[in-house]
Amino acid sequence: MVTLPGKYAAFMGLGPTELIVILIILLVLFGGSKLPGLAKGMGQSIKEFKKASKEEPEVTKPAEPAAKPADSASKPPAA
Repeated sequence: MVTLPGKYAAFMGLGPTELIVILIILLVLFGGSKLPGLAKGMGQSIKEFKKASKEEPEVTKPAEPAAKPADSASKPPAA
């Protein structure tokens, strides 16, 4: 019997049997042809999330109030 190292033996508290059942359910729901695309999309999402969390937040300056147009209220509306 082969034993796995501690970090692979329990992924998020799930044993190998539970992981196999989850993989079979995913295979039934999405089919074999869509699983690689689904995994690729999840990988890209995780990569973007890690990238965004490492970046420093941008410092934004307060918005300046809009300039008031001169004499716009005194002009009659164009017909």
